[in-house]
Amino acid sequence: MAKSLKLLLVENVESLGIVGDVVNVRTGYARNFLLPRSLATQPSEEKIKELAGRRADAQKQLEMMRKQRVELNEKLKGVEITLTRSCNDQGILYGAVTQQDIASALKELGHVVSPRDVRITQTIKRVDNFDVHVKLDTDLDQVIKLHVKADRELQQARTEETPAHPQGDAAAAPGADGKPAGEGHRKPREEGEGRKRRDAWLIPDESNRVVGWGSGKKEDAKADAKADKKAKGEKPAAEKAEKAEKAEKADKGEKKSKKKAE
Repeated sequence: MAKSLKLLLVENVESLGIVGDVVNVRTGYARNFLLPRSLATQPSEEKIKELAGRRADAQKQLEMMRKQRVELNEKLKGVEITLTRSCNDQGILYGAVTQQDIASALKELGHVVSPRDVRITQTIKRVDNFDVHVKLDTDLDQVIKLHVKADRELQQARTEETPAHPQGDAAAAPGADGKPAGEGHRKPREEGEGRKRRDAWLIPDESNRVVGWGSGKKEDAKADAKADKKAKGEKPAAEKAEKAEKAEKADKGEKKSKKKAE
């Protein structure tokens, strides 16, 4: 099967040719678009002669359209349009600006431009200024200015206008060292404050639960732990001895009282 076909245009087809032109097109394009819409047919000498008059009229029309496009291209020099859109406080639009929006704005200024002639190189979805190309023909390309503005005062703009220091200019006044007041005058951190020494070790108790931090080397930490355990062990022993002594004295007192009673 041939990849291309030679056809005779019986109507003007944009980006392809005018009536009476013999063109080479892909088989799929011919069968799916040109032939079903009766825009082209098989070329023949008789058909070409039959379309000669229409072809001359189409050429005159093209020349007129070309002249209009050249004039329009000159009029578009320096044109600026403004579109007002709804947006959030960061200036992001709720809906992007389309080619149809720009074409409609140009039409209001008296410049009739097709939406397909408007070439947007980026998504326009924020409050800003943009350069938009209007390509009327292969060699007719004009750049217009587009200003997208918010439909209200933005919160971000109000924030930028407020002073950076809430206490006013006094807070922003430079100090003796040239830095703004409040900056570079922090209290120096004392050595060891807010951090543990790298050679510190955890001190476990009898049940291997962590009870604190020791300082120095691992051997010192173990010695501290033993001393801590010993100190904790001596206290209950002393209390037990004191209680035993009191109990013994009480027994002796009771024995003496019984002997006297006897």
